[in-house]
Amino acid sequence: MCKGDMIVSCRKVKPWSMCIIGTFATEECQGAFPPPPGPAGLWRSLCCCDAGTFMRHLVQKAVQRGQRVAHATAGWRDRPRSAGGPDSRRGLALRTFYARTRRLAVAAGVALAVPFVCTPPAHALDSIALNAPGASDSLLETLRASSLLLTSEEAERTDPIDLMAAARAEYGRLINLLYEEAYYAPEIHVRVDGREAADISPLNNPGRIDNIVIDIALGPQFTFGEIAIAPLAPGTELPADFAPGQPARSTVVRAALTAALEAWRDQGHALVESVGQQVVANHITRSLNVRVSLAPGPRLNVGAIIPEGNERTRDRRVVAIAGLRRGELHTPESIADAETRLRQTGAFSTVVLETAETPNPDNTVDVTARVEEALPRRIGFGAELDSENGVGLSGFWLHRNLLGGAERLRLEAAIDGIAAQVGGVGFTLSALYTRPATFNRDTDMELGLNAVRMSERDYDADAYEASASLVRRYSDTITVSGGLNLRFETADYSGLDRDFGTFGVPLAITYDTRDEPLNATQGYYLWTEAMPYLGFAQADSGLRLRFDARIYNDVGTDGRIVLAARAQLGAVVGAATPATPRGFLFYSGGGGTVRGLPYQSLGVTTNGVDSGGRGFAALSAEVRFQVRENYSIVAFADAGAVSSGAFSGVSGWHAGAGLGLRYDTPIGPLRLDVAVPVRRNASVTNSDFQLYLGIGQAF
Repeated sequence: MCKGDMIVSCRKVKPWSMCIIGTFATEECQGAFPPPPGPAGLWRSLCCCDAGTFMRHLVQKAVQRGQRVAHATAGWRDRPRSAGGPDSRRGLALRTFYARTRRLAVAAGVALAVPFVCTPPAHALDSIALNAPGASDSLLETLRASSLLLTSEEAERTDPIDLMAAARAEYGRLINLLYEEAYYAPEIHVRVDGREAADISPLNNPGRIDNIVIDIALGPQFTFGEIAIAPLAPGTELPADFAPGQPARSTVVRAALTAALEAWRDQGHALVESVGQQVVANHITRSLNVRVSLAPGPRLNVGAIIPEGNERTRDRRVVAIAGLRRGELHTPESIADAETRLRQTGAFSTVVLETAETPNPDNTVDVTARVEEALPRRIGFGAELDSENGVGLSGFWLHRNLLGGAERLRLEAAIDGIAAQVGGVGFTLSALYTRPATFNRDTDMELGLNAVRMSERDYDADAYEASASLVRRYSDTITVSGGLNLRFETADYSGLDRDFGTFGVPLAITYDTRDEPLNATQGYYLWTEAMPYLGFAQADSGLRLRFDARIYNDVGTDGRIVLAARAQLGAVVGAATPATPRGFLFYSGGGGTVRGLPYQSLGVTTNGVDSGGRGFAALSAEVRFQVRENYSIVAFADAGAVSSGAFSGVSGWHAGAGLGLRYDTPIGPLRLDVAVPVRRNASVTNSDFQLYLGIGQAF
């Protein structure tokens, strides 16, 4: 039987390694499986030699060759130079010739052997079957999905060596799965062409496999008998199905033990451990008895925080950002929050907080903050296409550890209105400095500078802005910010030149439960801002309000069908429209408000002057269908209205609808939307459709 064995002898030949592959076949092999004529037959006949026969033949040939060489050279090495000995010119030439000949022979042997590597003929696996009589449909599906052999067959990994490795591992894989379903007396057979896989030596793998059959006899399903986990922390809630008479799934045992340990840790017993476990399956009563003893240990507080792995970030800044206070109760929640705060800085690619195994004499326990720093610099870019507003390009440069305290500096530049049908080219230059853990562990300080040139349908303006704010995270979902804002704007509209200055106090709150900000399928996003401001130059004082609410709902399809909706509101209270900075007024139309209508095409007219309004409202709805792994189709509708007053005086509204295509990328979905007007505003008469291209969902 051809086993596909081949012997390779390797030795070191300076300055490289060379392997010499056997180049002959034994008579025994050739007689058992006559090779076809020619060199190929000689080489491939090695496939039917087992390792032992071939090695014996190699040794025999080596001994015979050594005897011939010894006989031919007997006495030659003792000859003097004058008699043609090894030190003579002739002897030196012979030694050089033999050495070169050996090297050439080795090289030729390798060159000839490589094309005829001894592999058994390709053979397709006929079938792999899994049988589990009495198993429910769900269990049978789980077994098949977990089978290493069936997975290998689906992936077309049918090489005999790979299949045998999977077959030997199949026993452990399936028995653990059956334990999870409370079957503790199963019988599992994995037969490879009728032979039990466990009985086949790894040194004697078959060269060909036709059929594999997995037979599983489930046996009875066990239930919990006597169970006890003690002592339990006050208020511990164990799983409801960890009770006598319930199916004794191993997953339930693990969940119960985890719940018991976590309950102690939540109360400050950081070093609680299991000191004794007795899990016994009684095959007579078909029950599983579980007895676990716990050692809670002392109630511990946080001790020293020891940073490790930080090369550019100062130790005291790592400690400050982590925010674990010496003496506070040590709990899993406090440790997880500290890890989150360190990750959110962006300065670290890996963060792990490890609790020491031994407490200190004062009932504190030290915590080691192991971090791996991320590359400090990052660049990025973006692009958008609007058939009305032209092309927009943006780019940024980010430093994530500017001064050694995980401070971030982001410089950004953007240009828009390239090849726009209305308006002109505008640009934005901005710088934002962020210092985490300022004043306390949950508060960041932000300092910003902005310079903006706006060339819009109704006006041209240059604006310069400086801001300082504090951003406080109250939880994973709630963020509050407040600060100061100084802004100066020069505007040219309707033949008028105006200067507007404002000094504001913006206050904002964000509630965000989205699963993925760039491509959400579940959750809510609520953002609202109120900024009272003092006007100077030609600006009135007033209050600017903005609100943005979004909701996402996966309709039970694992993200394949997602409903999304958005509502936007805005108002400027207390200031007249002519005395309000142009950048504070509201328009509707285009991407971000109403697709299908030209960009900022809906405003108001006051005393014959076109401008934005002091009131704004917009609604958007989308249905997102995933049609392939990376492709989605979107149907959407938008509507918007602008008013001359903050909450009254609606001048008009418009609406649009369309279809879009999304292609998922690592940086977010690539978006293409085509929209048409459903209701036009009076100022727009020649818009048939609008095209939008960008990165990320529309909202």
